[in-house]
Amino acid sequence: MSADPSGEEPSPGRLRPTSAGTLTLWAVVGLIGGWVLHPLTERVGTPPVVTWAQPLALALVAAILGATAYLTWRAVHVQHHLLEPHRAVNRLVLARSCALVGALVAGGYAGYAVSWIGVDAELAAQRAWRSAAAALAGVAIVIAAVALERACRVRSDDPDA
Repeated sequence: MSADPSGEEPSPGRLRPTSAGTLTLWAVVGLIGGWVLHPLTERVGTPPVVTWAQPLALALVAAILGATAYLTWRAVHVQHHLLEPHRAVNRLVLARSCALVGALVAGGYAGYAVSWIGVDAELAAQRAWRSAAAALAGVAIVIAAVALERACRVRSDDPDA
């Protein structure tokens, strides 16, 4: 078992935060997938058009996660309330899954946007800009999800933890 960034060994039964390496790996997989999507779909037919609905939906998810992170942080760290165990687990699972999927989605849209740079085709610039906006919204999801994951953490010297 590797050491926690704080220098402490995690005790048994405790989750470590999602690592930057894991998030980077998922983002790179998404980047490659998004980059490959354009030439593959062009051979078969028409590459997908990115509408404003995709980045807006992702931004909505990021906003909801951010609000949940803020409310959780305020309840646990400011008001010193303990979360019920099932609620804490639900929020941790939500945070970790959204962080991983957000990194994959951000990488995928970024790869798709990059694949359109320098292409002289109808709607190429539109696809690139909207994909870039969706990639930024995916990054916002990752940030909000990591914030939610951190908000669920309690101090290691807390006797009720």
